Amino acid sequence: MDGSQLPKSIRVILAQPRGFCAGVERAIDIVERALTKFGPPIYVRHEIVHNRHVVADLRARGAVFVDELDEVPEGAITVFSAHGVARKVESAAATRSLPVIDATCPLVAKVHAEGRRYAAQGREIVLIGHAGHAEVEGTIGQIDGQVYLVQTVEDANALVVESPEKLSYITQTTLSVDDTRGIISALKDRFPAITGPDVRDICYATQNRQEAVHHLAKLVDMILVVGSKNSSNSNRLREIGAELGRPSYLIDDAAALQPEWFQNVRTVGLTAGASAPEVLVQGVIEGLRRFGQVDIELLAGTPEDVKFKLPAEVADV
Repeated sequence: MDGSQLPKSIRVILAQPRGFCAGVERAIDIVERALTKFGPPIYVRHEIVHNRHVVADLRARGAVFVDELDEVPEGAITVFSAHGVARKVESAAATRSLPVIDATCPLVAKVHAEGRRYAAQGREIVLIGHAGHAEVEGTIGQIDGQVYLVQTVEDANALVVESPEKLSYITQTTLSVDDTRGIISALKDRFPAITGPDVRDICYATQNRQEAVHHLAKLVDMILVVGSKNSSNSNRLREIGAELGRPSYLIDDAAALQPEWFQNVRTVGLTAGASAPEVLVQGVIEGLRRFGQVDIELLAGTPEDVKFKLPAEVADV
């Protein structure tokens, strides 16, 4: 695109809320406090949250991210990520007497507890979620009993279970609210006796950010979502924008901005996934100034004042 095709000014509408949620803030705070209290290195199983900038910053400060516990030296302080872990991981850490600090998001832990309660009632469980996601793997591994993973309405329609009269469902916390409602509806049509929490297990922050994108889509020509490619909730925000008919891009930071995106674009909606820091959003705003004058507006949104309690191991730091 040549310079004559770029907009002379860009109206940027900032989503409210956006960026870090309480669970992400808590998880990052846990690693930072552990580094302060115990000194580096601190070992973290999997990425503490799904954002490469956050992970790189913590790595530079002495956090070591590992895929499995056998990479953790004897006696090293070990943090479980916000996504939660399977019971076998907890058992392996206990067997090795590793000092563990659990940064599992309390809303993920709530889903684990629901799944265990259903299993204790002799129910089979349908988990609505994305195969391979760390939260899904952890949740399945927390439940003693039959768990069926369903990702789509088509999966729900094709599902065969052993005990349709004793069936419950739970959900990954970072799904699309609209998609999940459709899957729950399909499950209820197929298995009328199924019980579960509607979409209440999708976390408040995920729902608030998705609702903000619905509002943005009515006001803008294009939507930018700041977040990493492996962030489930960030991907959902981009998908929702696209489904609502707006060109939508998931970007790690300002370096990903492409001039050709801005042809005939006067108004840009800007949001960030729950694991993306605000500094990256501000960096994108600065990056947009390459394409014209930037005028910023704030979208009215749902206030968030949730705070989660820290684990005892680092609460005194």
